[in-house]
Formats: sequence, C-alpha cells, structure tokens
Amino acid sequence: MFSEKLRSISRFIKIEHTLFSLPLIFSGVFLASKEPPSLKLIILILLGATGARTAALALNRIIDREIDKRNPRTITRELPSGKMSLGDAIFIFCIGAIIYLSSAFLISTFCFALAPLPLLIFTFYPYMKRFTSFAHFGVGLGLSMAPLGGWFAVKNSMQDILPGILLSLFTLLWVSGFDIIYSTLDEAFDRGEKLFSFSSRFGKIKALRYSGILHLAAFIVLVILFFLQIRALAALPFLLFSGYLLYLEQKKSSIDVELAFFKINAVLGFAVLAMVLVGVYFP
Repeated sequence: MFSEKLRSISRFIKIEHTLFSLPLIFSGVFLASKEPPSLKLIILILLGATGARTAALALNRIIDREIDKRNPRTITRELPSGKMSLGDAIFIFCIGAIIYLSSAFLISTFCFALAPLPLLIFTFYPYMKRFTSFAHFGVGLGLSMAPLGGWFAVKNSMQDILPGILLSLFTLLWVSGFDIIYSTLDEAFDRGEKLFSFSSRFGKIKALRYSGILHLAAFIVLVILFFLQIRALAALPFLLFSGYLLYLEQKKSSIDVELAFFKINAVLGFAVLAMVLVGVYFP
C-alpha cells in the first residue's frame, strides 16, 4: 500500500520533467559566475529547482483536474482517476513550495524577495487556456524564470543582467514553441471543450508553423547570446548542435510528438548548458 502511494506520488510530480529546467537554471548560474559556485550553493539551487518544479506541476494538476477527467489522454492521471486525493495533491504542492521558498531564503534575501513571482506565474498560467490561445506563452514564461533564478542566485542583483535576460528569452521562445507541439495531441478535445490553444484555433499544420517560427527566433536569441557573452570557438559546436536539435524537433513534431517533446528537449537543455560551460570556463 505504502509503495503504491510512493509510485503515485512519483508519477504525479514527474521529477524527470526537471530535466527541462535544471540545465537552464545552471546555464544561468555558470553564465553569471566566472568562478565555480560553492557546493552549498549548488545544493540549495538543486533543492529550490526541485521544489519549484514540484509546486508548479502540482498546481497545474490541481487546477486542471476537472478538464483532465474529461480528456481521454489524461483521464488516467492520479487526480482524475482517483489514485490520489485532492488533499494529497495540495499537501505535495505545499511541501514543494516550502522547499523552494526555504532554499531561496537560504541563498539570499534578494532571491527570497523575488521567489513569489514564479509561484504567481505557476498559479496563473494553467487558467490561460480557458480564455486565450496565448496560453503557450504562459508555460514558456514560467520556465523562463529558471535561468533568471540561476543568474540571481549568483549575482543577487539586477546589475549586468542582459545575458541572463537573453537566456530567459531563449527559454520563453523555445518552451512556448514546444508547448504548441504538445498541444496538437489535444486539438480535437480542446476545440470540443472550447479551450484555447494554437492547435484548436489554427489547426495542427498552421500551429506547427508558428512553433517553427518561435524556435527559429529562439535560435537567433541563442546566437546573439553566443556572440555577446560566450565568444569561444570550442563552444561553437554546442551552439550548432542546439540549432540542429530545434530543427529536428520541428521535423519530428508532426510524426512523433513524444519524441519531439520529451527526448529531444531534454537533450537540448544540456546542449545549451554545455555551450555555456565551455564558453565560460574554457574560452
């Protein structure tokens, strides 16, 4: 019984999804720091990232539980299927939020003062699909806080923030683009439920074109960041590899959404992190 509950919690919080945000958080960390960060700071950032991701996903599942119950693709999730109670989900959110806020407090008072902002975004963006097709940008905005969080954990100020903003803008465009791809799985359901997405509004083909435009813009921002801040020949292959992965994601998006969404995106985050690491520490 206890082991089954642990499995339900694991499926609910989906720790593996942290693979999208962790490389970007540490890209922000290493971009801001010319010296390797301390072990204490790395641990606090890891805890904060895990707590924030847990809180964000729990909020998303709690807010969308009635919609998920009507969607054949999501009806087996823990809340709509009854495998987890709403009380348990709220408890998991609270634990994640406490870990996140405590980590921010231990990093610095500056980070703690900014910490509520991502939580507000995490709370607001699940509602966006109910009234605007730009809901994808809400998801992107939420994850774009990751590299800025890493940047602030090191800098503890707004000074010289342009590289951090560029990395955050790349994340916003990239994540919004791949959320559009993911939304194609629910095109018919969203249209029937009068939910807003690019797929339900424009159709799958046009939605994927918009996703491609966003990913092209994301790569352009990454190139600007490279020439503005990285400027290391050894890091150039990782920049080009990141561009190739964005292209591959678009190529596979109409054939295998799971491949495009989960596997390619996980690798892309680490490609960007490798570019930053090489550029900062091996110029």
